[in-house]
Amino acid sequence: MKTSFSNKIKEVFSKVKIVKNLARQKFVLSFLFGLIKSRQVQFCEVAQHLNEQVQDISNEVRIQDFFRQAELDYEQVALLMCLFLKQKEKVRLSIDRTEWDFGKCQVNILMVLASQGHVQVPLYWELLDNKSGNSSTQDRKAILGKCIKRLGKERIGIVLADREFVGHEWLKYLKDNGIAFCVRLPKHHLIERLDGRVQLPAELAQEQALHLPDCLVDGVWGQVYLKRLTNGDLLYLFGSMQARHLGQLYRRRWTIEACFQSFKSRGFDLESTHLKDLVKLKKLVALVSIAFGMCVSLGIHQHERVKKIKVKKHGYKANSFFRHGLNTIRQMLKKDEKTWQLFITKFSRWLNLKLCNCQLQF
Repeated sequence: MKTSFSNKIKEVFSKVKIVKNLARQKFVLSFLFGLIKSRQVQFCEVAQHLNEQVQDISNEVRIQDFFRQAELDYEQVALLMCLFLKQKEKVRLSIDRTEWDFGKCQVNILMVLASQGHVQVPLYWELLDNKSGNSSTQDRKAILGKCIKRLGKERIGIVLADREFVGHEWLKYLKDNGIAFCVRLPKHHLIERLDGRVQLPAELAQEQALHLPDCLVDGVWGQVYLKRLTNGDLLYLFGSMQARHLGQLYRRRWTIEACFQSFKSRGFDLESTHLKDLVKLKKLVALVSIAFGMCVSLGIHQHERVKKIKVKKHGYKANSFFRHGLNTIRQMLKKDEKTWQLFITKFSRWLNLKLCNCQLQF
């Protein structure tokens, strides 16, 4: 890239130091754009979109060197993710796992997604070395503790989780820390009422939602929402918010499922990576997370300021904000050098504006 590009990279990374030296900083942004352009995490694919002045094999070696030698500051990565969020506003946290197998290697990722309205960004993640087993309470407390330290308890509006994330110690941890929560429970978890009755949720659930205040579940007092779904399954929610609101709140947990889809088949094909080393995999997830955050944020910006996403006859948007941003960047990358430099200028200006408006301490 030209000198002007190097200067802009210095400007962007002067406060958010994901990696230390300028050469690594330049590589990170080049890798991000290569990732977006190729929509592949395989090194041989990304290598074709790095430095066009050298052979692809040399670019691939450079990528391998980065993942073998470079150290990422994950707190700075989290800080960069926070720049995509509106400062001082409440943040919704969704916690979940995704996993896949590559030969005998089992990849198991525990992630927390931070959301505000249409904006969603991965905040923290851990690679679990437990043969694709569920996360432990200690795993959950550790990753949520990082979120609390980064955001502050007062900014966490609610924590949403699926049926894996249950148990007395975990629910009590949330309640003792004053963090609002809404989790879906397995149907065998008993409900104890104020009058002493102990019941199975299946005995109470109907097609119409049932709201039960002040119930004891897993040794923690809270509110219960029950509904028999059309497929016969049971929607059993437990939380600290008013029972009648739990169903609406839980639906917002879908954002983390959409994020995983964007990481994988609908976006960057993360499952195709041949990396087995957990340290390297964590770096790759970090770079995919940054690319995802860029695409979502720019997609929202394009929709609101430049070109709205078309709405189809069924009432849903033709593309997600992630796909809208992804397509926008990929189209810009196809343009000539002058247009590309203009895009880099606008991107760096936009990111630096985020930095200037950020109230967090560097």
